[in-house]
Amino acid sequence: MDSLITAAARALAAGDPLGALKRVALRDDAPALALRGIAMAQLGDLVRAKALMRRAARAFGPRESVARARCVVAEAEIALASRDLGWPAKTLDAARATLEAHGDRVNAAHARYLAVRRLLLIGRLDEAERTLADLDPAPLPPALEAAHELVVAGIAMRRLQTQAARAALVRAGSAARAAGIPALTAEVESASLVLNTPAARLLARGEERPLLLEEVEALLASEALVVDACRHAVRDAGTVVSLATRPVLFALARALGEAWPGDVPRGTLLARAFGAKHADESHRARLRVEIGRLRTMLRPLAGVSATQRGFALVPRRAAEVVVLARPVEEQHAAVLAFLADGESWSSSALALALGASQRTVQRGLDALAAAGKVQSFGRGRALRWMTPPVPGFTTTLLLPAPLPGD
Repeated sequence: MDSLITAAARALAAGDPLGALKRVALRDDAPALALRGIAMAQLGDLVRAKALMRRAARAFGPRESVARARCVVAEAEIALASRDLGWPAKTLDAARATLEAHGDRVNAAHARYLAVRRLLLIGRLDEAERTLADLDPAPLPPALEAAHELVVAGIAMRRLQTQAARAALVRAGSAARAAGIPALTAEVESASLVLNTPAARLLARGEERPLLLEEVEALLASEALVVDACRHAVRDAGTVVSLATRPVLFALARALGEAWPGDVPRGTLLARAFGAKHADESHRARLRVEIGRLRTMLRPLAGVSATQRGFALVPRRAAEVVVLARPVEEQHAAVLAFLADGESWSSSALALALGASQRTVQRGLDALAAAGKVQSFGRGRALRWMTPPVPGFTTTLLLPAPLPGD
């Protein structure tokens, strides 16, 4: 490798893409193309970066399998940054295996971290943890050590283990400073802000207040009966009843939880659960049926008693009933929660992360665009959606993960 390529590689490793481009911008050999691609990715031009990495992979000869594998890993990182979550994971696995077979453990570890970060984005926490368990960050350079701790923190946040998340972020900050890469330090600082930003609202006895993530953790570990409107479940410290696939039952449970210790009139329940403005006998009969189903579902946690006006929730063990809701609630809020990270997303990536159909997500994006809340750029398969961070919107931490089999 010649001196210019070596100097450009060192500049990229130090987070200086402009310095790297000064050395290889006019060269079209394979190593220069790869370094230009990485530099463009660091500068944010992901479309050009992807094209350059593909050119570099083709330019390397058939005997340069390690170089081609490194290009694949770089392309996977670009795909992750551009939220192209449909990028073939098997291709990355094959590249990682090639790198491990040739003793390039650092880039092989980087490939594993990319796979874990993708799993984290689409809500597959168990798979992410299993993959992470195979990695030992001790022999890795500081930049990868920081990446490891960021992934550990991300999993801990989604598990609502805030103390573990804070400890991991402290370690990530130390590793990022040791690496001397400003962008990595900024990423750690951005992740740390999540712990100090309201993640939910507490609704109880007609009042509401914002909750930090650690307060959500404490609430879910308390003796209260929690109607969780973030993950569509009803829970106490020992039992969780998921209503994620039963929207009518959850609407009834939430209405009863918000009114506790009082009751909810039948007309209010009909409006909340069915959107009925004028109730007739068929509506009232359907309400009786759904209340019976709710009683069956919530039997381990609470009863639903009939009153003169309507119905009331009666907890079996808990002394308090509260509702945990998102900081801001509106139609398509889940889509906005993902877009609030400031990254550009494709509709297919959003569908994969949300566990919804692409057409459903596209309708939501069109409605948000019409309201001026999101914007798109690009065309066809390159179309991406984004929005500036929206103050007050929940992060994705408390959104329900895709159901098994979705």
